[in-house]
Amino acid sequence: MTDRFSVVIPNWNGKRFLPTCLGALRDQTLADIEVILVDNASSDGSQDFVRSGYPEMHLIELEENRGFTGACNVGMEAATGTYIALLNNDTEVQPDWAEQVVAAFEDHPDAGIVASKMLLFEQRDRFHTAGDFFTIDGRAGNRGAWEWDTGQYDRGEYVFSACGGSAVYRKSMLAEIGTLDADYFFLLEDVDLAWRAQLGGYKVWYEPRATVFHHLSATGGGVTASYHDGRNGIWLIVKNMPASLLRKYARRILARQLLLLWGSVKSWRGREARARLRGMITGALSIRGALAKRKRIQAAKRVTDDYIDSILTPV
Repeated sequence: MTDRFSVVIPNWNGKRFLPTCLGALRDQTLADIEVILVDNASSDGSQDFVRSGYPEMHLIELEENRGFTGACNVGMEAATGTYIALLNNDTEVQPDWAEQVVAAFEDHPDAGIVASKMLLFEQRDRFHTAGDFFTIDGRAGNRGAWEWDTGQYDRGEYVFSACGGSAVYRKSMLAEIGTLDADYFFLLEDVDLAWRAQLGGYKVWYEPRATVFHHLSATGGGVTASYHDGRNGIWLIVKNMPASLLRKYARRILARQLLLLWGSVKSWRGREARARLRGMITGALSIRGALAKRKRIQAAKRVTDDYIDSILTPV
């Protein structure tokens, strides 16, 4: 008997993507899959579409839009699987995706998170991400973004984080370190969770045989993404980087934030630049709350600062 595999799909007016996303989950080679779609008060008929077309899937209807983080946390709390996947509604997974993820967990008992090989939906030989990285100056990024797939990421390996569009977590790990930080609402919440996992002694494994195709930024981006990137990027550093590394890389971190700030001010006529500036200001003004969370996170740290330093990416 295999362990149950739960898939949580946050949805907000994404009905046009659901036939492909849900159809691919119906075709999985792994037998015991629980699919939970959490709807953020959609107005496009997504709820009726799921009820009528996919009655075997668990539909949770929220009365308001709680963002990516809020919807995912509701779904994670309802999930009964040993492994819990977060999957964007604008994705299509390969038939053996879940089976390969479970095999990766079984082969790597030290991994609390598994990252998939994510390719662009319209250009299926081009990468969205092969696992995520975090740099010493405080930048999160996708490994291999926009690169053509020539086999350069065909080897499984440990990475820093997994893209939340198809990240899979051990339920036992989530019970220990918690789920997504709901205050993030959208963007960088996956890296924040990976930070807590890494600090707690769990690793992140990139599994190239678990393949996902993604309509990049189909249901998010633009001004919204710029605001949350500016704000959440500050929270990410304040909450998670150990004190010794903050001191070691302080100049680099500050230089990057000032560069982002200057770029936003210089381009203030642009809506996205203004949104990023608002986000950075909000992040700076709300540092007190981030510091309160930091105290709890750092107190639970189980690895050395040297280890964390070793898995950060130089710039």
